[in-house]
Amino acid sequence: MPRKLKTYQTSLGFYDLAIAAPSMKAALEAWGAGSNPFHQGAARETDDPAVVAATMAKPGMVLKRPAGSSGRFAEQAGLPDLADASPGPKSKRRAEPKRRAAPALSVENAQEAAAEFEREQKRREAERQREEAARENERAKRKKLVEKAQAALEAAQRRHEERSEALESERRDLEKRIEAEQARWAADKEKLEEALQRARS
Repeated sequence: MPRKLKTYQTSLGFYDLAIAAPSMKAALEAWGAGSNPFHQGAARETDDPAVVAATMAKPGMVLKRPAGSSGRFAEQAGLPDLADASPGPKSKRRAEPKRRAAPALSVENAQEAAAEFEREQKRREAERQREEAARENERAKRKKLVEKAQAALEAAQRRHEERSEALESERRDLEKRIEAEQARWAADKEKLEEALQRARS
């Protein structure tokens, strides 16, 4: 059976955030908070009827409004109007909205809201898994490309070494032939010079 939902509220950056969730932990996960604003006193459970009604209508959905405003929470919200926040002699303190009693939620409505929260959590989890699968697929493609490039480099290295070895072998053979030719020429030259000397005398 789905757990009963509570409404939690905090401020992050330019926005006030609110969500209907079964626990503080679930609210933190949905907000994507890096630290725990509940421990820091920056987040709390709220019984503001307008906030409760908005979040219970969309359980599990992070609703927002410009930070410091008393406007309505919604899925999309504009940035805060900084002109209203600037101090000055003409600035008037905004009147606190009247607190009304929290709307009564029937058991059926609460159960439906809790079920809707679980559906939203499953949708977010499925989206996270799709994104992780896409990242894993990208990593596998990159790994395959790296392995292919590495194999091509290694094959080219082997070809280079084989050719270098063949050329080195040819160079050694050529040096032997040059040495043999030099020895042959030295012997021939010596004989021919002796013959020339005999012919002159």
